[in-house]
Amino acid sequence: MPASADEYPPSPTPSPANAGGADQAGVRLYNERLILSLTRRFGQLSKIEVARLTGLSVQSTSTIMNRLQADGLLKREAPLRGRVGQPTVPASLDPEGAFSIGLKIGRRSCDMVLIDFCGGVRRRAHRAHPYPTPDRLLDFVADELKPLIGSLPAAKRRRVAGLGVAAPFQLWNWSAEIGAPADKMDAWRSFQIEEELARVSPVGVTLCNDATSACAAEFFFGEARQRRDFLYFFLGAFVGGGLVLDGALYPGRTGNAAAVGSMPIAAPQGGDPPISQLIARASIYQLERRVAAAGLDPSSLWRTPEAWDDFGPLLDAWIDEAAYALAYAAVAAMSVIDVEAIVIDGAMPFDLRERLCLRVAAQAEALDRRGLSDATIVAGSIGADARAIGGAALPLIKAFARDRELVFKDAPGESKRAPPTRRNGAVAAP
Repeated sequence: MPASADEYPPSPTPSPANAGGADQAGVRLYNERLILSLTRRFGQLSKIEVARLTGLSVQSTSTIMNRLQADGLLKREAPLRGRVGQPTVPASLDPEGAFSIGLKIGRRSCDMVLIDFCGGVRRRAHRAHPYPTPDRLLDFVADELKPLIGSLPAAKRRRVAGLGVAAPFQLWNWSAEIGAPADKMDAWRSFQIEEELARVSPVGVTLCNDATSACAAEFFFGEARQRRDFLYFFLGAFVGGGLVLDGALYPGRTGNAAAVGSMPIAAPQGGDPPISQLIARASIYQLERRVAAAGLDPSSLWRTPEAWDDFGPLLDAWIDEAAYALAYAAVAAMSVIDVEAIVIDGAMPFDLRERLCLRVAAQAEALDRRGLSDATIVAGSIGADARAIGGAALPLIKAFARDRELVFKDAPGESKRAPPTRRNGAVAAP
C-alpha cells in the first residue's frame, strides 16, 4: 500500500507557486526564488556577487541568503582567501534542501527516480513492458513509490516536493508503431493520469509532456543551463522535443510546444515515402524493427539504454537516416525560432549521442541555410534518465523557480495578484 500523507507530510520549505505578488510576502518569496535560480545557474555565489547580479543591497542579500541557509536550501562553501579584506564566503545549493520524485511513462518501460535539490539521482526503479497500460502504470507506482520515499531518513521525507510525471501525449495514437493492441491503448483515452496517481501518491502530482520534461532536465541540471535559447530533441522509442527561450522553459499554449516528432520531413532524393513525420525517421522503435527483422534480439535498447548490444551495419544505417531527418528538422525550426543551440539527447549510449550529433551537424552543413543564423549542434548531458529526472524537476520548479521559469501557471479561476516592481531582476517592496 502507498504511504499516507500523515506518514510523509509535505515539506514546509517550498514557496507557494504564486510568488510574484506585490505584497511584502510576495516580494520576499520572489527574491528568494531569484537567488536560488542564480545559485543553480552559477554553482557558487557570494553575497556581494548576488547583490551585483540582482541590484539588491548587500544588506538585503545577506538577510535573504542567511534565511535560505537556515531553511536548509543553501549551504556555505569554504572561504575564498587571498584577497584584500575579509575572505569571501560563497554559498551553493544544499543537495539535502529538497527532494522530488520523477515518473516517466514510456512506450517500452516505466522509470521512477528520487532526486535531490541539485538533480542528483538518489534511487531509481525501472520496469520494462511490451507496451504501456494504465494498470501496469498503477502497479508500478504502487510497488515503487513508497520504497523510494522511504529510502530517505525520516527527517528528510517531509522535504519531498512532489511527484512529477513525464508522459507522452495521446498515447493511443501510436499503437501500430509500437506493436500494441489498439483496444489496450484506447484505455488511455479516459484515464486521467494526474487524478489517478493523486489517489495513490502521498505527495502532490504534476503532469507534463515527456519530451518537455526531458528538456527541463537538461535546462535545470544539465550543461545547457548556461544557454539562454535552445531547441531540444530527445530520441526515445519516439523522438520528441522541447524549447527554451530567453532563459525559460517554454511549454506553449497547451503544453505541447516543440512537438518536433510530428514535424513533416522530406526524404532524401528517391526516398519512399517522400514525406513523413520525424517520428518515422528518427525514433528508436525504427532501429528496433530493423534489428528484429534481421533475427537479432533488440531488448538491450530498452533493458540497458546506456549500453546497447553491437548492432553493426543496422545501427550505422539508422544513424545516417536519423541524422538526415534531425538536420532537416533543425534547419526548418531555425527558420522560425532564432536559437543559439540545437541540443540532441536520447535513451542511448553517450558515444552514440556524440556520433549522432556529429553526423547531424555534417548533414545540416549540406542543407541550404541561406538567410539563417548559425546554431551550435551539441549532445545533451543527461541521457536515458532525462525524462524521469525532468519529471522530478517539475515539483522543484513549481516550488523554487522564478515566476518566469514556471512551467505551470495559476489554475483557471485562481486569483492573480498585481505584478511586482522589478529592479535589475530583483523585486522592490511596494
